Amino acid sequence: MPNTKRRRLVATAIAVTLGATALAACGSSDDDGGSESSGPVSLTYWTWTPGMDKVVKLWNDGPGKADQIKVTVQKQASGDDLVAKILTAHKAGNGPDLVQAEYQALPTLVSNDALADISKNVGDAKSKFADGVWQQTTLGTDAVYAIPQDIGPMMFYYREDLFKQYGLTVPTTWEQFAETARALKKKSPDTDLTTFSANDSGLFAGLAQQAGAKWWTTSGDKWKVGIDDAATKKVADFWGGLVKEGAIDNQPMYTPAWNKALDTGKQIAWVSAVWAPGTLASAAPSTKGKWAVAPLPQWSASENVTGSWGGSSTGVTTDSKNKKAAAKFAAWLNTDGDALNALAKEGGIYPASTSAQLSGAFTTPPEYFANQPDFYKVAANVAKTTAPSAWGPNVNVAYTTFKDAFAAAAKNKSDFSAALAKMQSDTVADMKKQGFEVSE
Repeated sequence: MPNTKRRRLVATAIAVTLGATALAACGSSDDDGGSESSGPVSLTYWTWTPGMDKVVKLWNDGPGKADQIKVTVQKQASGDDLVAKILTAHKAGNGPDLVQAEYQALPTLVSNDALADISKNVGDAKSKFADGVWQQTTLGTDAVYAIPQDIGPMMFYYREDLFKQYGLTVPTTWEQFAETARALKKKSPDTDLTTFSANDSGLFAGLAQQAGAKWWTTSGDKWKVGIDDAATKKVADFWGGLVKEGAIDNQPMYTPAWNKALDTGKQIAWVSAVWAPGTLASAAPSTKGKWAVAPLPQWSASENVTGSWGGSSTGVTTDSKNKKAAAKFAAWLNTDGDALNALAKEGGIYPASTSAQLSGAFTTPPEYFANQPDFYKVAANVAKTTAPSAWGPNVNVAYTTFKDAFAAAAKNKSDFSAALAKMQSDTVADMKKQGFEVSE
């Protein structure tokens, strides 16, 4: 890897992990817009959100038409596939104007000079978001690399009727969570409080984030990988211990067996995120109206923090010839009330904009949770407590190793610490292979 790229990525990491607001923006020199078209503008937007074409039509028929800015949606795959496609297009100099990007992908895109600094062109957008959410798109600098779109604050879902039947209290700490799991096993040996699943890395990452984990940091000009730090080890040991003693199940999520466990009451709780109602509605249709949501259990009674599982943003690429127009659209898409209502209706997203979290589509609970009128009030309060993130250049490698190593450990009820060590070593090895300097 060229030294300039490595320095750029390390600088980005310092900003992300230390919040160095004085750090100079890493964007390209023409990130403030460069030469813009004076007449009608046509923009392309790569996104995976369902129904985005209907949302964008509101812009094309309204503000966009007045501003002579037309946006065309080009549906894409999500996750690592889209990141790779964006970088390939950027290297060829023919990237789109706008891209949807998950928060953990932003450091990689910024370090490869694929995202522009749009800080001069987004008006007062910052005031629409919680500080922790906005930080994810600025990487802790004075630059702005994207506008937050949706977030996934983590919460605790439980069968309200079965908790009452078994005489259980909703846990507010993880210690109480473990005690609840054991108490349930004594009362109903064939019933599980929940399961530990290794087929969605974002769940574990969010739990580690809540515990204070910092998976990627820097020391001088070198990266430091802390996936096996004390906070993450605490999380791994906690869940590994519950699996090993049989206090909770060890099957993966999203399978027919998991769906059946939820639908029949064999699993009566789920640590998930704000988007869970949609999953529960399809996985456990017969239990509609029987679930409730509460804040995530805490590591100590005095804490009030949650992790994030999912979420994405809208960025403007450095390849765009019309960055100001693209930034104007990105800000509208993620702060305008009508746009956010349409995003909720068509795409099923939970908005990052704080003003939208208790208005429009979010004034009434999800249909599946009609029994809990304050569902979105709980979600909005939890969202404010989202812990800061610390992402690095090869999240994909860490996530892949997690799925393999932790899946085996959960299945065999073996030591989760060994799986965590594997995740750490594979991530470090990959960074060194790519040419990054990593401190031991």
